[in-house]
Amino acid sequence: MERHFDEELKELHKELLKMAALAQEAIFKSVEALKTRDSVIATQVIDDDVRLDDLELAIDERCIDLIARHQPMAGDLRFLAMAMKINAELERIADLAVDIAQRVNELVDKPLLKPLIDIPALSSIAQGMVGDAIDAFIGKDPALAKKVISSDPEADRLRNLIQKELINDYMGKDAQAAPRAVPLLLIARHLERICDHATNIAEDVVYLVEAKVVKHHHEHL
Repeated sequence: MERHFDEELKELHKELLKMAALAQEAIFKSVEALKTRDSVIATQVIDDDVRLDDLELAIDERCIDLIARHQPMAGDLRFLAMAMKINAELERIADLAVDIAQRVNELVDKPLLKPLIDIPALSSIAQGMVGDAIDAFIGKDPALAKKVISSDPEADRLRNLIQKELINDYMGKDAQAAPRAVPLLLIARHLERICDHATNIAEDVVYLVEAKVVKHHHEHL
């Protein structure tokens, strides 16, 4: 029975990795659509969200089924409970990628306000944080989780930089720039929120492995 349970946990690992990969792909495609002004890619991100929603439900059902049938204790129970939390974080990350794609569709018929430098950089940070966070969970690696948490201030810095530039250098000087600036402001905000969700996953990993609550207390890392 224990061996069978271990095999089912491995299958759960695979499904979570698939969920994370799809979420990362959605982030990449949504920002790539912005860079290339491609509404086809943006719409694909929006349409593909159904797959992620279905996978989220399947993972939740698997976790509940494993708990009901095997009645795991201690570490295994905490792992399954955490898997459900992380699954929800990944689904929200994918939703934010959809939000980005929707903003892209608002911009495709308008000339870009400025060269895209900081938003792709923020996107790269977001994708890396999501990947590292899920790897930390699967590998029960608190050191990697702490690396994710320590990356969040850089994401905040970039978001603030984008916001300041768009408001002060563009909207503040020309109100007509707003229709092109506001979607970019929202995209930066969505990317920063993705980083926040990756941080939430990493905080859960630290708690899972070290039984240490670091939420709101990153100075204790």
